[in-house]
Parts: sequence; C-alpha cells; structure tokens
Amino acid sequence: LMVAAIVVVPVLSYFYAGGAGPITASMAAKNIPLALWPEKGFTVLAFISTMAWGLGYFGQPHILARFMGIRSAGELPRSMRIAVIWVLISLGGAVAVGIISIPLFPNLPGGDHEKVFIYMINLIFNPWAGGVLLAAILSAIMSTIDSQLLVLSSTLTEDFYLKVIKKDASQKELVYIGRASVIAVSLAALVLALNPRATILGLVAYAWGGFGAAFGPLVICALYWRRTPWQSALAGMITGTVVLVLWKQMGMGEYLYEIVPGFLSNAGAIAIANLYFSQNNGEVLAEYDAVVKESRAEA
Repeated sequence: LMVAAIVVVPVLSYFYAGGAGPITASMAAKNIPLALWPEKGFTVLAFISTMAWGLGYFGQPHILARFMGIRSAGELPRSMRIAVIWVLISLGGAVAVGIISIPLFPNLPGGDHEKVFIYMINLIFNPWAGGVLLAAILSAIMSTIDSQLLVLSSTLTEDFYLKVIKKDASQKELVYIGRASVIAVSLAALVLALNPRATILGLVAYAWGGFGAAFGPLVICALYWRRTPWQSALAGMITGTVVLVLWKQMGMGEYLYEIVPGFLSNAGAIAIANLYFSQNNGEVLAEYDAVVKESRAEA
C-alpha cells in the first residue's frame, strides 16, 4: 500500500499539473532552482548537512532489529538490494511530490507545506480511492512507531531493568515494565508533537540526528573493530548524545546539521576509549569470529 501510494500519487499528479512545462515555469517564477548545487544560497556546510542525513541510517534501532532477525547471513545481499530499491522509490517519490506540488498549490502557508501529499490526494482522487491512499500515510507512520516502541520496550525491560535494577524479576513484572515504558514514551512524544512552533521535518531531523549520533559509530565499530568493549560503547553514546544536544540548543544546527559533530565526537570517544580498554570476553570474541566466518562463507 505504501509503495503504491508513493508511486501512484506523484505520477498522476504530474499529468494533472500539465507535465514538465508548468512545473518548471512555476519553479522559475518562485526562483526555485532545479540544480543539485544551486548557484546562490547553498554553502559547503549546507551540502555537508544534506549529505549527513545518510549517517542516521547506521543508528536506527528498529532497522537493526530487522537485520538481527534475519534467518541466515546468506540472505543479507538480497535484503540489501530490496532495501536500496525501496529507499530509491520512497525518497524519489517524496521528492517528486514536493516538486509537483509547486504549481498545484502555489499559495500554501508555511506550516501547510508538509501536508501537500494529503492535499494532492484530496485534489486528484475521489473519496474512496483517497481514503485508501490516506491510509497508506497512516500505515507508514504506524510501521515505524510500532517497531521503535517494540525495540524500546525490549531494551528497557531486558537490557536495563532485568540486568541492572532487578535481576530476579518475574516475567509478569517485566511485562508491566514494558507496557509502562511504552506509555511513558508515547506521552513524551505527544508533548513534543503538541509544540505549536515545531514542524514535522524539524522533529524528525532532531530524532534522526539523535539516533545517528548516539548509536551510529557504535554499530560501525562493533562490526569492524573487533575488540570494542562496553566501556568504549558507553563513552561514545554519551559523548555523541551530549554534543548533539548542546549543538542544537546553542543554535549551531542552523549552520551545520547536529548529527555531524555528534557522530564525529562519538567515533572519536570510542577510538580514544579503545586505547585504554579492550574486549577480553572470550565468549563475545568467539561469537564475533563465528559471525564473520559465516558471513564470508555465505558471500
């Protein structure tokens, strides 16, 4: 449903708008360049900030959970191809929606620019088809939310509460803790969403940067730096998160996306900590070597 929506809506909207001519004319009238690197108003820092969005993928816990749940390492190449194709389709469709909306909705208020996909559906489709396509938006939101809440609940109950607070907790108690954590985080998200000055893109950018800065370098080092211990992991996560929050709160994010300093400081903290600490757990090292061997054998 999501794939159909992100493909069908921009294609039909393109013809509804009259094709490339009216679209490019509207962009020219608003001084919106089609070039990837506009001649004016696009600095090197802006380019770095744009490209740095890719760093966030390394730290997405709900995405990593899918990789961890794969049946065998031999399926990773196929999974990788499917993921790349999906990203090309989804992001390409999203960009197309934004461009095509320029002639269709020339006088939208600032806050309504994030609703052009909904406006397109209401403009082009009848209520029956529009309802199905609007459900695709909700399904995209819910597919991400439920994955993130599931990972959050599992992390707080199994990795934190059970191992740090109460090691002999019963299964019933863990269920209640998991449910309480989901409710608490949902309420916190609701408070953030109620901010009248916040935009969807702004909230997503901050959260995306937080995931990338807190977990991205750790995931990479865990895969390629065999002796990375928990001390280095903790140092990296704390450093990356603190730097990201401070960078954002000081207003520096207007010049350089906060994921860049957060990601780099996280990686630097892990590298420095690895000079003083090392992974000496034989069981962990044996599991790492076994996974590497299996991956190479399947490749």
